[in-house]
Amino acid sequence: MTTMESLIGLVNRIQRACTMLGDYGGGDNAFSSLWEALPSVAVVGGQSSGKSSVLESIVGRDFLPRGSGIVTRRPLVLQLHKTEDGSQEYAEFLHLPKRRFTDFSAVRKEIQDETDRMTGRTKQISPVPIHLSIYSPNVVNLTLIDLPGLTKVAVEGQPESIVQDIENMVRTYVEKPNCIILAISPANQDIATSDAIKLAREVDPTGDRTFGVLTKLDLMDKGTNALDVLEGRSYRLQHPWVGIVNRSQADINRNVDMIAARRKEREYFATSPDYGHLASKMGSEYLAKLLSKHLESVIRARIPSITSLINKSIEELESEMDHLGRPIAVDAGAQLYTILELCRAFDRIFKEHLDGGRPGGDRIYGVFDNQLPAALRKLPFDRHLSLQNVRKVVSEADGYQPHLIAPEQGYRRLIEGSLNYFRGPAEASVDAVHFVLKELVRKSIGETQELKRFPTLQAEIAAASNEALERFRDESKKTVIRLVDMESSYLTVDFFRRLPQEVDKGGNPATSTVDRYSEGHFRRIASNVSSYVGMVSEIMRNSIPKAVVYCQVREAKQSLLNHFYTQIGKKEGKQLGVLLDEDPALMERRQQCAKRLELYKAARDEIDSVSWAR
Repeated sequence: MTTMESLIGLVNRIQRACTMLGDYGGGDNAFSSLWEALPSVAVVGGQSSGKSSVLESIVGRDFLPRGSGIVTRRPLVLQLHKTEDGSQEYAEFLHLPKRRFTDFSAVRKEIQDETDRMTGRTKQISPVPIHLSIYSPNVVNLTLIDLPGLTKVAVEGQPESIVQDIENMVRTYVEKPNCIILAISPANQDIATSDAIKLAREVDPTGDRTFGVLTKLDLMDKGTNALDVLEGRSYRLQHPWVGIVNRSQADINRNVDMIAARRKEREYFATSPDYGHLASKMGSEYLAKLLSKHLESVIRARIPSITSLINKSIEELESEMDHLGRPIAVDAGAQLYTILELCRAFDRIFKEHLDGGRPGGDRIYGVFDNQLPAALRKLPFDRHLSLQNVRKVVSEADGYQPHLIAPEQGYRRLIEGSLNYFRGPAEASVDAVHFVLKELVRKSIGETQELKRFPTLQAEIAAASNEALERFRDESKKTVIRLVDMESSYLTVDFFRRLPQEVDKGGNPATSTVDRYSEGHFRRIASNVSSYVGMVSEIMRNSIPKAVVYCQVREAKQSLLNHFYTQIGKKEGKQLGVLLDEDPALMERRQQCAKRLELYKAARDEIDSVSWAR
């Protein structure tokens, strides 16, 4: 294969791969830019100008739908791949990737059917292209885009906007700076009225990208010829005009094959008194070689920019592959290692939340510094130590025999009743910290990028973490309740010994039974109990956070997934594989990225090798 064939074949393969991988047209990323950086040939002409015949002559096969009016109703991206001599010709559609067509009449029918699937059996058009690849030893490596024929009026069954719609569609292709315009004009019409030349002049005023093709030379009136056009006197382009003689309708009806048609075309130019001196530069075979040679020069000029875009694409793909993660190994040992590494990544982020590296751990301190003190202040000690309740509790504690010196049983009942109120704030603190820890688990799982691939493992880690947190909460509740019960079970005697004694007017301890049941006496009892409860409240305010941190936060940091690790170690390969069952959409995305990455790296290597061979 020559260097030229290598270059054009390479571009063809990249374009083919871009379309297969969904990188064709319209996007803003490097992939779509790569497609647009690669040169291709857009075939433009008015309806019935002979576009289809020119394409079939280049391909050497009869494969395009025919008829009157608008036949091409969707763009056809036609990629020609030259194969070794003697190899079988076949065609493939992008929408039917696993099917090879060796019967080209079936290709024609599929183009028609695929058009109808998008537009219906009407005369509507669609900008969605059909992608067709033809592999043959009789073609040159080219990418040709057959576009709907330009028209001047809408016919029955078409919207009034059809004229502008077709022109806008054609413009989206030919306005691209890397698009080569193959402007088809029939020789039996005045070149000044050519729709293709008019549009080409607007988008390519210098004519650098335009190749003029004159069809139907054999149908001109006798005594006339198209030499003024072909020799560039009527309308000059930067590239030479090429004349084409298409098959006649009689030839088509007789199923004259394209090989015979090419031979007949060569004979026409060789024996023509008007065009004989141009015979070597006329015909569909020359046109294909001319386009191929021009493509080579364009590609050579574009190699630096194409290489730059490919390198940019490779960088983007490698970055995305790192984000998506590499494929998972199939053996159980590697899978277990992967799971443990993912768990450690989650555990590391969870600890960062607790230790302040990430936000969230401060909410636990908020429970101790705000919620717990506020809850302690709201406890109903005023109601419990009201004069009425104190009298009631003390009297009931005395029973039938009043206390002699101090109502000790009454004191104990009042204190125990008050201390029981601490259970509520203690348990609420445990629950509040539990809620924060659960929320941090949820956030940590979401922030562990490596875990995003594995929804099943995410769910298992979340369930195992929450189960562990439940155990820590239960133990923490038992501990804080024990703290409250310990305060109730043994009162601080020194506190009461330091209390001032009630004395009578003579300086002796009070002994009057009546005085012991006075209002002032009960107020002093309420005040003493309130002071003791206040002391215990300060103790609870300090000890509850210690217990909660020890039983919940510390355990969560040290052993959140210990039970999960034990269970994972007992699982077999298939069970481990289930945990690493990825999101199908993510797996598909990784496969697509891997294919693109492989394509672009191979393209870069091929470009390098072809560049060195120049």
